[in-house]
Amino acid sequence: MKKLTLLAVFGWMLMVATKCNDKAAGAAEEVNAVAKNDTITTASGLKYIIWKKADGAKADVGDNVSVHYAGRLLDGSPFDDSYKRGQPFSFPLGGGSVIKGWDEGIAYLNVGDSATLIIPSELGYGAADRPTIPANSILIFDVELMDVKKIVKPVAYEVAGKDTIATGTGLKYIRLNKTEGAPVTEGSTVAVHYTGYLLDGTVFDSSISRGEPISFPIGVGRVIKGWDEGISLLKVGEKARLIIPAQLAYGDRATGSIPAKSTLIFDVELISVK
Repeated sequence: MKKLTLLAVFGWMLMVATKCNDKAAGAAEEVNAVAKNDTITTASGLKYIIWKKADGAKADVGDNVSVHYAGRLLDGSPFDDSYKRGQPFSFPLGGGSVIKGWDEGIAYLNVGDSATLIIPSELGYGAADRPTIPANSILIFDVELMDVKKIVKPVAYEVAGKDTIATGTGLKYIRLNKTEGAPVTEGSTVAVHYTGYLLDGTVFDSSISRGEPISFPIGVGRVIKGWDEGISLLKVGEKARLIIPAQLAYGDRATGSIPAKSTLIFDVELISVK
């Protein structure tokens, strides 16, 4: 009986070891198979292979890209899949909002391309241990670039020869045009396209680049005081330059790329009032 039990245990251990070896061998075969298909290795250690080449648009840094993907570990274990969700993943390329291997790998693709990215851990999540991704994992992504939305660079308004009007609060504004559009009333929700500049001309934010205006209720403190006051002076369709002193903006507080005590310049267009 003891011999039979030992044989059974030995057989079970052999079966487990065989499965583990098969799994490891399968992972190695997958990597080797990919390696045989024109795999390109970059200086960073990223490996990629393009399975389907298309002639769609290529993304530049800052462009918004949409990507379908399926991610798996070396042993084939899946950890994420946008196809199953039925929704591609969108992000600004090169902005650091995704892992380094994605920012680099997607930049090699055109819209319509499909590829496999083999991302070393230093371009993935490194030593961080995530729920479905062990620390120091090499990641494999099958990706397809679905769409690229190019950045629209904002152009500063031409205000030479226009009157600058000062209000009692210290706000100054230059109205570029007048319309018969709807006026802004207290409590209404407005949609505004804008580009924000520092006094030296540095752009610190722009809805034009994102392709989507900002919406907010007027007069309830959701935006800086200079905006609540300045946008209230406009009608739908009107454009203006707002020159906002620090006390009507962020005051003594530094915010992102805006230094403390900054006077801010906004070129704005009132898109709608609801």
